[in-house]
Amino acid sequence: MTFLKTLKATAVAACLTLAATLAVAPLIAMSASAQTSGPASVADLADGLIGAVVNISTAQNVGGSGDNSPPRPRVPDGSPFQDFFDEFFRQQEEGNTPRRQRRVQSLGSGFVIDPEGIIITNNHVIADADEITIEFTDGTELDAEVLGTDPKTDIAVLKVEPDTPLQAVEFGASRSARVGDWVMAIGNPFGQGSSVTLGIVSAINRDIRSGPYDAFIQTDAAINRGNSGGPLFNMDGKVIGINTAIISPSGGSIGLGFSVPSDLAINVIAQLREFGETRRGWLGVSIQPVTDDIAESLELDNTLGALVAGLSDRGPAKIAGIEVGDIVLEFDGRTINEMRDLPRIVADTGVGKAVDVVVLRKGEEVTVPVTLGRLEDSERASASGDDGNEDTAETFQAMGLTFAELTDDAREEYGISEDIDGVLIAEVEEGSNAEEKGFKVGSVVAEIGQEAVSSPADVDERLEALREDERSKVLLLVAVPDGQLSFVVLDLP
Repeated sequence: MTFLKTLKATAVAACLTLAATLAVAPLIAMSASAQTSGPASVADLADGLIGAVVNISTAQNVGGSGDNSPPRPRVPDGSPFQDFFDEFFRQQEEGNTPRRQRRVQSLGSGFVIDPEGIIITNNHVIADADEITIEFTDGTELDAEVLGTDPKTDIAVLKVEPDTPLQAVEFGASRSARVGDWVMAIGNPFGQGSSVTLGIVSAINRDIRSGPYDAFIQTDAAINRGNSGGPLFNMDGKVIGINTAIISPSGGSIGLGFSVPSDLAINVIAQLREFGETRRGWLGVSIQPVTDDIAESLELDNTLGALVAGLSDRGPAKIAGIEVGDIVLEFDGRTINEMRDLPRIVADTGVGKAVDVVVLRKGEEVTVPVTLGRLEDSERASASGDDGNEDTAETFQAMGLTFAELTDDAREEYGISEDIDGVLIAEVEEGSNAEEKGFKVGSVVAEIGQEAVSSPADVDERLEALREDERSKVLLLVAVPDGQLSFVVLDLP
């Protein structure tokens, strides 16, 4: 009897457990399904935004009387038309018969950010255009003028003169976007009307090597030809990106689309609207990443920061006291996690602003106050010096390199700038680590282990001091003949 009671109780418990499982399982499946299917609908959201997205068509004259004319057609030998063709093309080449110009058109997208007629698109959509026409969703067409362009971020600002206020959209904060957030791309390609695609933020801060300030939002929302310049919206209907590029072997979307983040675009657009050009901050340094080898050679615990490899003679950094070999850790209170952070942060800082730059110098953090210059002015600046050295045959060999005095004859032979000082690389051993690292005859070693060297004897002395410190790697500051500087790490035998 006891056995039967136990069996009955066990059966009842099993049934209850099974019933509970059956009751919960559909709820779990439903929850997972809801999570993977995305928003139930974005129809209302899209309906309220489509009117601000426009089609942009451009026209450009090419050909004419320049060198872009087609070549002469070939005539079979002995043809009775040979004389006719020769005379016809001779007249064209002499300018007696003008060649016809061709109209080339391109199409892209854009969006209105001001009801008074301010439109944003990509620079590459309107570059070199003679005419720009904006077509709205209701079929209205307006001619546009260019207020300003910025090829470095691929942004252009256009202006139209509408009879009535236009529907406009607002920018949101791209810094709030997280990987996995839903986003919506709207374009108006090929004059066929608006198209809407939905996806997620696949990655942030992407560097696709398209410019000095790459920090793209990557999305799998389809961005196809003709969608360039269109907006990328978050689920609040705010623009967090300007659709700019795709990676695709076929030209169509494969889920790798890239948008300029709004946080980067807003300041550029404001400058283009106000000045017609950008006005970026300028620090006056050339930099390179802090690699694992460099970190080891300097006995650092991490690879954070941007390593200063060179200074502009008249740049704010040199005037303020920043030195070659410093590692920039903070700029104006913002941490520099990797090299490419610094140019973007500096460029986004106001011209003439006084900022604190925290650098790591020979193991110690130093704060350097710097007043920024203007990048656009610096791009036209150049400087040179005048110095000479006595001729000598002294050399020293180490690490697969032969070091020699930097003489006047060497400067002339290799075209070495007068403002470069250091020790000449006279030979590079074939198959050595130095050759693999890209060392070339005619380059100059300016520093070894963050100490200046000016003779082969200095090199010998410096390497011996590093060996006594039990260093296994050595950091060299190397200048190519035109003056460009870079840090290179070699194994210290």
